[in-house]
Amino acid sequence: MYKHFIRPILFTFGPETAHKITAALLRFTGWLPFGRAIMSLFCKVKHPSLEREVLGIKFPNPIGVAAGLDKDATFYRELSALGFGFIEVGAVTPRPQPGNEKPRCFRLPKDRALINRFGFNNKGMDAMAERLKSERKKGVVVGVNLGKNSDTPNENAASDYLKSFRTLYESADYFVVNVSCPNVENIGKLQNKDSIKEILEPMFDFRRGQNEYRPILVKVSPDLTFAQLDEIVDVLVETPLDGLVATNTTTSRDTLKTSAKKINRIGRGGLSGAPLHRRAVDMVHYLHVKTGGNYPIIGVGGIMSVEEAQEMLNAGADLIQLYTGFIYEGPSLVKGICKSLIKD
Repeated sequence: MYKHFIRPILFTFGPETAHKITAALLRFTGWLPFGRAIMSLFCKVKHPSLEREVLGIKFPNPIGVAAGLDKDATFYRELSALGFGFIEVGAVTPRPQPGNEKPRCFRLPKDRALINRFGFNNKGMDAMAERLKSERKKGVVVGVNLGKNSDTPNENAASDYLKSFRTLYESADYFVVNVSCPNVENIGKLQNKDSIKEILEPMFDFRRGQNEYRPILVKVSPDLTFAQLDEIVDVLVETPLDGLVATNTTTSRDTLKTSAKKINRIGRGGLSGAPLHRRAVDMVHYLHVKTGGNYPIIGVGGIMSVEEAQEMLNAGADLIQLYTGFIYEGPSLVKGICKSLIKD
């Protein structure tokens, strides 16, 4: 139904408009009596063999929503009703910010891909904290993706991450430090050992004083070399960092079927979807082997089919996330992956 009826209608709109329409429809459905229950009835797959315990958290299944789909935590419960085992909201910044100028999201249908340069548009940490505090439903695993405000210089980045971490600590199950988004100027320069440690140490200090433990992960770019990944692994080994999310979007434009003219017209931005999948799988495999499988990895990048989900899990991912695959394939992809993972 989604691919043959709903998607063609949504794709007549620009990507950002289609996203707003979809979010509004999901929120409306969730508001209706038994709305989420009906969604769950048709979309959710439940089975004991799907359950995972990762990061000390019990997940009903290993398929999650990647950050960026629900930036402000306004429809995460509805996404959960569509069958996802966990929802990562954000990226959130301390202060609200509009993000980059529009248009800032583009479809590449020939490649089953997207290019975006949103730039961490969100309503800020206080709005998210209030929403999660007032609306959060027990049983929905929620992660928060943390970013810095675009006008915060890198030397002050640690303060931004700490502010949001402290404000949202009681509202989330885990946190992801996003230092790899290609759409925030210079943020990628924080992906070195010293910078990451400088960001993480104040967060570790705060966590030590809390009654409950919240796992912290770092999200890495697919554009890092393996030598740069080794630095990230060093941080894992040398600090109380709990795991990694691999990967973010890429600035690469290799092997695209879309014409070079259209790509040049679109300009800068992070590429997601099918062209990213091989690189993401290779990075997850490298990190899994390098760490001896001793640290949780959330695999994300170009998972567009049941087979590609299994490939990511086989590479060493403990959990996986969807974004572009969900936009192109719809809820049936989540259901199909879950069914394929059931072991009698």
